[in-house]
Amino acid sequence: MGREYRVGIVGATGAVGQTMLEIVERRQFPVKSLKLLASSRSVGRKFRFRGEEIAVQELSTENDVLDDLDLILSSAGGKISKWFAPVAAEKGCVVVDNTSAFRMVPDVPLVVPEVNPHALDHHKGIIANPNCSTIQMVHALKPIYDAVGIKRIVVSTYQAASGAGGRAIAELEEQARAWAAGRELPRSIFPKQILFNVIPQIGQSSPFQENGYTDEEMKMVNETRKILEDDSIRVSATTVRVPVFYGHSEAVNVETKKKITAAEAKALLQEFPGIIVVDDLEGQDRRYPVALDAAGVDETFVGRIREDISTENGLVLWIVADNIRKGAALNAVQIAEIMAKKNLIPGAGGKHPGNA
Repeated sequence: MGREYRVGIVGATGAVGQTMLEIVERRQFPVKSLKLLASSRSVGRKFRFRGEEIAVQELSTENDVLDDLDLILSSAGGKISKWFAPVAAEKGCVVVDNTSAFRMVPDVPLVVPEVNPHALDHHKGIIANPNCSTIQMVHALKPIYDAVGIKRIVVSTYQAASGAGGRAIAELEEQARAWAAGRELPRSIFPKQILFNVIPQIGQSSPFQENGYTDEEMKMVNETRKILEDDSIRVSATTVRVPVFYGHSEAVNVETKKKITAAEAKALLQEFPGIIVVDDLEGQDRRYPVALDAAGVDETFVGRIREDISTENGLVLWIVADNIRKGAALNAVQIAEIMAKKNLIPGAGGKHPGNA
């Protein structure tokens, strides 16, 4: 038996935290012990792991709750991450963080395991999980980038309500129930009614920047360049919230440095880890992926693969993935798996590779 790890899940009661718990168990990550950490409101709640019930503890930097952990998978908000993650890393723990708190910090790896696992090699204790919409896009674009290079990306996203958290899921459901009952539709999370609507604004705290783009859109711009390690790529994003519970969809237009046909791109994608190509427009069923196909599934789906008829080196893709799984929880667990395989988790009290 190989090494086992003392693992903590921060934000354990949320949708991503619960999915992390399920994936850690299903993929048999080598857990020696497990702590479920959340705010004081959730203390005492119990969740099952490997047949046992584990009670939630309060996340704190003022007691010993972080002292005996080797690895933390975290999804509890940027402010919370900025507060506890540096403390945990100083203790020798590795934190895989699912917020935007550290993504653009220069010496923090921003990782999609199928795309840039080498970025983990010299980490300093904190690893950033990219934005959900960025993850599925770069996952699908990586084999194309490696084969012919990419000059420009124009992406429009169609992002599920779950990307805004549990309260957003509830709001969509409550609006649907209210509409069916002929009642006024409640609204507190989204800037506009989400039911039967699409909203070209994601993020409500100072969402629009001086250039007219939202924070969510600029995340896709900056994170794509960092993950692919190529600042020359020009990226323009329009991110849109749609009345879907789970599964982000994206229409991606790519200008490549060298010509690639749709058939060649399809062949590359069919061989790439974690990608499922659903692209058969000749058959009777007209097969292409939709959000319902991706909901609850680990893989990233790609379809509608075609050459852009408006430019010489253009390619158009339709990319769909479960934003809670590959867009968050699964990606974090995959990062942990690679780090365990590479022996990059030193253990409490140890030194991280980048600090050695």
